[in-house]
Order: sequence, then C-alpha cells, then structure tokens
Amino acid sequence: MDFQVVVLAGGTSKNLLPLVSKEVPKALLPVANRPVLSYVLEQLELSNLKDLIVVVEGEDAAINVGGWISNAYVDRLHVEVATVHEEVGTAGALRAIAHHLTANDILVVSGDLVFDVPPGALAAAHRKHNAVVTTMLCPAPVSGPTESGSSGGKDKIKKPRRYNIIGLDPSKQFLLHIATGAEVEKDIRIQKSILRAVGQMEIRADLMDAHMYAFKRSVLQEVLDEKDEFQSLKDDVLPYLVRSQLKSEVLFNGVPQTEENGNEKVSSQNNQAVVSRIMANASTPSFHELSSGYNGSTHVRRIHKCCAYIASESRYCQRLNSIQAFSDINRDVIGDASHLSGYSFSAHNNIIHPSAQLGTRTTVGPHCMLWEGSQMGDKCSVKRSVIGRHCRIGSNVKVVNSVVMNHVTIGDGCSIHGSVICSNAQLQERAVLKDCQVGAGFVVTAGSEHKGESLARK
Repeated sequence: MDFQVVVLAGGTSKNLLPLVSKEVPKALLPVANRPVLSYVLEQLELSNLKDLIVVVEGEDAAINVGGWISNAYVDRLHVEVATVHEEVGTAGALRAIAHHLTANDILVVSGDLVFDVPPGALAAAHRKHNAVVTTMLCPAPVSGPTESGSSGGKDKIKKPRRYNIIGLDPSKQFLLHIATGAEVEKDIRIQKSILRAVGQMEIRADLMDAHMYAFKRSVLQEVLDEKDEFQSLKDDVLPYLVRSQLKSEVLFNGVPQTEENGNEKVSSQNNQAVVSRIMANASTPSFHELSSGYNGSTHVRRIHKCCAYIASESRYCQRLNSIQAFSDINRDVIGDASHLSGYSFSAHNNIIHPSAQLGTRTTVGPHCMLWEGSQMGDKCSVKRSVIGRHCRIGSNVKVVNSVVMNHVTIGDGCSIHGSVICSNAQLQERAVLKDCQVGAGFVVTAGSEHKGESLARK
C-alpha cells in the first residue's frame, strides 16, 4: 500500500517498574512467553506491511530490541531501529525521526498493542477518504484496572472506566470530537461550525483510542514543526487536527486559515470490514465536501478530514501500558484470546512444553502455560498462570493468576497469587506473595509474607 510504518516501542516505562529494565525494555516484556512487540510485528506482516521503522527510547533498550528483531525476523521484515531520547513522548519521537519519513502516508502503531485488528484495514479507510488522520477505535475493555491498581486476582472486582469521549458523524466514519486525559471528566464543548456542518453527532464513551494512526505525512510534519510544544499524538496532535478540520488552523504552505471559534456545550451518553470491502464501497459526499464550497465570494474554504476506523466488538485490542494490563493481557492470551498466542493448546486447554517436567500429583489447570525446560516438584498446583523457561519450582507450591518469567527459582511450600515474578528472581521456601511484583534477580526470604508490594533491588 506504499505506507511507511513507524512502530513506537517505548523504552523502560516508569509505570511498568520493576518489570522493565535496560535488559528487558517494555517492547520485550513477555506475553504468553513472547515479547509484546512480536504481536505488533506479526499483524503488520499479515497485512503485508513489511518496511518498518521501530523507534526505541534509550540506547541500551534499542540495542536489545534490535538484537531480538534481527534474530526473530531475519528475511521476514525490513526493520530499521531508530534510537531517541527517553521520555520524549510519542509526538517527540516522530519529530526526532522526521528525516526518515518519506512516504505520502505514515502508519504509526504503538509497540505495546496486543490485537487482531488488521492494520491494513485502517490504512485502506485512510486512503478511501483521503484523510489527514485516521485513528483506530476499539471497544473499551470491560475489565479495567482494579480500584487498588494491583495486578489483581480472581476475587478482584474490576470496573470499566472512560478512556475517551468520542464524537462521530452519523455514518461513524468521521471523527468530530475527541477528549482525552483530564479532558474526559470535563464538560464536552463542540464547535458550532462542526455541529452546523454535520447536523447531528453521536457521543461515545465506550471506545478506546488504540494508539494506531494513519497520517498524511506533509500535514503531520507541518504540525510537528509548527507546534513544537506538542509531545503526545493522542493528547496534542490528534485533538488539534480534529478541532481544526473545518477551521483550517492547520498551516498550508505556512499560511494559517482561521475561522470562528464558537463552541456548543453538550452532555455525553453511553450508547470488520475487510480491506477489499472498504476500498470497494463508494463513499457518499461527507459534510466536509458539503461545507467546503465558496464562502460567499471567490474564496474557497480550506478543510481536512479526520476519520475513524472502528474495530468490531469481536476483535481483541489492548495496550500493555500498566502492570495491571500486563497481568490481564497475559491471562487473556492464554484464555479467551488464545488465538493470539500462536500456539496450539491441548485438550485440557493448556500448554505444557514437551521438555517441561512435572512431579507426582502436580496439576496444571486450564488457561495455563508451562514453558521450555521448566521443572515442578510434587503436589504443586498451577491455575490461570504463565510460567516461563527453565524455572525450578519445588514441591507443594501454589501458583494462581500469576506470571512467572524465565529462570525463576521457587522453593518448597511457596504460595503465589495475582503476582508477577521477573526473570532470575528467587523465592525461598514458604514465601507467600499476593498481588506483588518481584523484580529481576530479587530474593524473597524464607517464610516471609508480602501483599500488594513491589519488591526489587535498590
């Protein structure tokens, strides 16, 4: 499709400590024993989008991500790894690599997405409407973070939360309003020019910005150049483009075209197409065309289109942007969304690697994964959990709703509920963890009990 693809892979995100490190940056965090970035690259490959720039924050993280990509995707994808400074933001990252962007259209994908929505469908919708920006919207997850913010267990009550306030035209193809971050909790103000042009608008609070965007490169670069204070695509660039689509604030050839700035206050209410179908459907004139005629004189009004592609409710789309999300996504991918894992599950609905060893009267229940070279002693129980490579687990150990990474040692009689244990950590005998995170290489002392704690080396 002649799109240039940019994957924003992040670095060592602070809100994922102690799970991340320079050795294991966010992009390499395991989801069902695969790096989260692999889920993005796989979907791009399936859409025949194989020429990629992967942007990583920090030199050490970039080296590790680049090394993994070279080994895993040799002869499959053409990937250039670009390094940017840490904490530059998504808009800042694109600004830093602007000299690499040459195609007419740019597809920007967050590297922490786990999804099965074809990126090619978003690209096709963007081309169909000749849009300045097209954003992918997905149904907001019913299971949001728990009130405590912990990694959660079976007994946790999860409540949905509002991710965005979205305004759509009646055809649900054009994005008329978007509120993100702190703006979600404020009164909604809609510009009069848009309301007059479209006639009616549907306000949605049940959709999530998936952090996948198609941009017209010339306009994106112009905005990034002129608005050097913009740091976030979601919070700065996208709302700006949506606000200005009929006001023509976007600079064309360096000349701003402005219009009235009136707005209307409204209240919010809760209320797949394949690529070929998107391209085949003839589009009717949008409100943009109807409002872009002569403005009472010989001056033609400048407009641009901001579009939305709404994924089907049957699709899966989540971002790994918190410890809670890390735990939820791992359980989803070995549970109801197991088709994403790329593995074949047994008749017992679990995966036990052929090289793994189980002691007598040890059970590995449904929605579990026990990976290569790991060993478990006698009378152990694993429920709804992922256990990585080459772990050594003693006898009488219980693991429930947890993720255990690689090369972890767990002593006899330990109990682990709703926790994440990073690689090379050690739990001495009879240690008890509930809703905890254990950093790489940390030693949990014998007989200790921890609840809701983050345990890591100083």
